Amino acid sequence: MKKQNYIWPSYTVGVCYYPEHWDESLWESDLDRMISAGISVVRTFEFAWSITEPEEGLFRFDLFDRFLDLCLQKGMKVIMGTPTATPPAWLTSKYPEVLNADSCGIPYEHGARRHYNYNSPVYREKSRVIVTLLAEHCAKHPAVCGWQIDNEMNCETCDFHSEADQAAFRVFLQNKYKSLNALNRAWGTLFWNQTYTDWDQVRLPGHVLNEGWNPHQRLDYIRFVSESARSFCLMQAEILRKYVKPGDFITTNGLFWHIDNPAMNEESLDIFGYDSYPNFAFGLDHRDQLQKTGFGLEEGLNDRRNGKHLSEVRGICPHFSILEQQSGAGSWVSRMEGPMPIPGQIRLWAMQSIAHGADFVSFFRWRTCTFGTEMYWNGILDYDNRNNRRLAEVKDFASMLKKIGPLCGSDYQAPLAIVKDFDNMADAEVDVWHGRLDFPDEENIYRQAQLSHVPCDFVYLSDTADASDLDRYQVLIYPHPAIMTEGRAKILKEYVEKGGTLILGCRSGYKDINGQCIMSPAPGLLSDLTRTTVKESGFQHPAEPDAFVILDGEALNASVFQDHLDPGEGTEVLARYQGAWFTGTAALTEHRTGEGSCIHWGSTFSLPVLKKLFAMTGLSGHFDDRIVLPECIEIAERTKDGRRFLILLNYMPGSQEIVLLREMKNLVTEETVKGRLTVGGFGVLVLEEAE
Repeated sequence: MKKQNYIWPSYTVGVCYYPEHWDESLWESDLDRMISAGISVVRTFEFAWSITEPEEGLFRFDLFDRFLDLCLQKGMKVIMGTPTATPPAWLTSKYPEVLNADSCGIPYEHGARRHYNYNSPVYREKSRVIVTLLAEHCAKHPAVCGWQIDNEMNCETCDFHSEADQAAFRVFLQNKYKSLNALNRAWGTLFWNQTYTDWDQVRLPGHVLNEGWNPHQRLDYIRFVSESARSFCLMQAEILRKYVKPGDFITTNGLFWHIDNPAMNEESLDIFGYDSYPNFAFGLDHRDQLQKTGFGLEEGLNDRRNGKHLSEVRGICPHFSILEQQSGAGSWVSRMEGPMPIPGQIRLWAMQSIAHGADFVSFFRWRTCTFGTEMYWNGILDYDNRNNRRLAEVKDFASMLKKIGPLCGSDYQAPLAIVKDFDNMADAEVDVWHGRLDFPDEENIYRQAQLSHVPCDFVYLSDTADASDLDRYQVLIYPHPAIMTEGRAKILKEYVEKGGTLILGCRSGYKDINGQCIMSPAPGLLSDLTRTTVKESGFQHPAEPDAFVILDGEALNASVFQDHLDPGEGTEVLARYQGAWFTGTAALTEHRTGEGSCIHWGSTFSLPVLKKLFAMTGLSGHFDDRIVLPECIEIAERTKDGRRFLILLNYMPGSQEIVLLREMKNLVTEETVKGRLTVGGFGVLVLEEAE
């Protein structure tokens, strides 16, 4: 992981504000009210292309100038957005080739947002011009503190099928494979008469019968989309770097699909940004479930699940920014029906971001827009512009941050990490067998970590990753890495040899980098670590009895998928399958390498199985000598300069009791506390451990 180029020096509260949406007579009073609420940064202008360039070649900056000067007068800092997420109507009308197209090649019409494509030469040039002129004019302004590139790249859609993309895809493949023979081998085009004899025959995976697209082609397509988005981001970053003041930063708000976000962060950004909407965890498009459960999906963590996304962001950038923090119901007029945050949840959700690594939190937005598609996407204030309980909660949050200032810049501590890589993330989208295993198991691992109070990180692995980045983890779980490379296998082996515990699930290591199945026993390149081979594998037959294993006297279901493991010399069998025709076959093994070990689990990661694995590897009871907590409270541990902090988050509307087994300091009240304490409904407790 690269060293961050920018870290917020102190906890900072911001808000998204769009002066072009409001009568100018409101600007000053809005800024004054923000300041009184503890807000010191506004994020703005990411959709203001038509304000800047109302006609082709006609540029106006007077609105920017007046607003930036007013912010300077008030002492408010500004994060400027580049406006490339929404091209103006004159541009898409005159140059329709800039529009994206669906899988049938039909262009989208002007409207909505993110309807452009990254590869149109015209759009690249027009974007280059607007970003350059905006940076030239605004970057030196003393009110500006940073720049956001575009907005939520690959949100709305992560699929691109314009003619410009078709042409760029061929160039991408020519650069990668050099020859059609190499492409045909990588894509296995002998199957179903797909062999290409001319580059013009090669197209993006589009509208095919019964979704029968070539999986290797689609895997490269996802890589191509990622490279397109990253190069578009890098183009803007290189322009901005010519103009930004020393100390100002470049960011974007990400974690969307078909983008290698760690690579984009490495190439282009000083600090990574994320848009945090915990209410999405309630299932905004599932009204029946919302009505049935009241607080969200019956089997999930509800808004607490948002911590998984924050943890993934932390894996990209340990000290990140929240560029949009939910402050009200999130709904479009055309889709989604988001519930309004219950009193206490706005502060809770903002502190969830802080607990996971954010040092800057910007609420979306100051006031709900009175027009447009997002006029039901509530801000802090309502249309009536009156002070309300949401503003009071934001002010309370800002006040709390001042009291817990020593926590800023501290490092999240986790004994467990879930391992991911972009190739397997893409393959899990392409391959429904892979996705059916990978997506729910990643959720289950995070959920079990939360319920058992085991802090959990995400680690993004690449062939060039620094193996020493893994040393701080007691346990790594790589759920189902179907694609494996020699470089990644070497890094994992080094981790285990130095004393780490690696847990692998079924369907590991059976594909090469092109997504083709290898002609050697699985888990392939990982066999040196597991010292097992897979004799057979497959999904559980629905007519057969469920397979299970006995571990520590308890029957654990293993009925979704089974790898039948054949242990090699020195490999200990910890459990065998029962209840099925393959009863007695090894299901769970452990092999020691150097100072550590590799555990190979031949099935999927259910919560009961994970509970046993956590106990087996010493993850359980991480806080048992310090604190007793109910399941419904999340705990985050952070350290800085030898000081150790705990953040407790109660996601339930009712009060919860905890027990502190050591003396600690409440950073908000400055009291020394020990023994039984109560954390109020949707409450937050920030503690510092005594030395």
